[in-house]
Amino acid sequence: MSDFKWRQFEGEIILWAVRWYCRYGISYRDLEQMMGERDVLVDHSTIYRWVQRYAPEIEKRLRGQWRRPQSTSWRVDETYVKVRGEWAYLYRALDKHGNTIDYYLSPTRNAKAAKRFLGKALNGLKDWEKPEVINTDKAPTYGIAISELKSEGKCPAETMHRQVKYLNNVVEADHGKLKQLIGPVRGFKTLKTAYATIRGFEVMRALRKGQAAIFHLTGGVRGEARIVERAFGIGAGPLAEALAVIGERITLQPA
Repeated sequence: MSDFKWRQFEGEIILWAVRWYCRYGISYRDLEQMMGERDVLVDHSTIYRWVQRYAPEIEKRLRGQWRRPQSTSWRVDETYVKVRGEWAYLYRALDKHGNTIDYYLSPTRNAKAAKRFLGKALNGLKDWEKPEVINTDKAPTYGIAISELKSEGKCPAETMHRQVKYLNNVVEADHGKLKQLIGPVRGFKTLKTAYATIRGFEVMRALRKGQAAIFHLTGGVRGEARIVERAFGIGAGPLAEALAVIGERITLQPA
């Protein structure tokens, strides 16, 4: 069954809107007008529903492509997100090169939340992908969480917990870029809608950072778009697309 069955618009247009919203940090009303310029007449509330439905699905389908740690030295920190007028906590882990590893939105900031987040980040990783070093701030919650995960066998016993402030500059700088996307939202209504939207922001940030570069057959922003479209079976398959790209490059070569 098509992922877009019973929708008024084609899947390509829906993914186009969701991808634009999650990549460029614009409001729903601005996106409504931008799409209107291209003769796509859709209400901003409809775009909102598209984002809630398809942003988490994009993240889910592409997780195996972008979530490949390039280093076993992790940087872990949390930032704040306003939900219904109150602060929630967005836990984030990056490797030392700035590649996104995982994230988790929590209404609380304590050892239980830190453990749940780190357990999520470690889940599904191969042994050689798990961290040798986890760098955090001075919050005692991380030490408790890491110790408990080690005792449960979910975190390698030899993983070192380091607390060096300047080493987390890479994740703090990345928080700022993510906040540029969150800014136009002007506050989320519920934790569920916040997390659904942030999953879209995070996956598009990861693609923009080149984390799925191996799957970019055409390169650039169009390559990012094709990664998303292929995940939903839109357009040519990867083999056909690769052959088309190779044929085009051969044609462009001087005789």
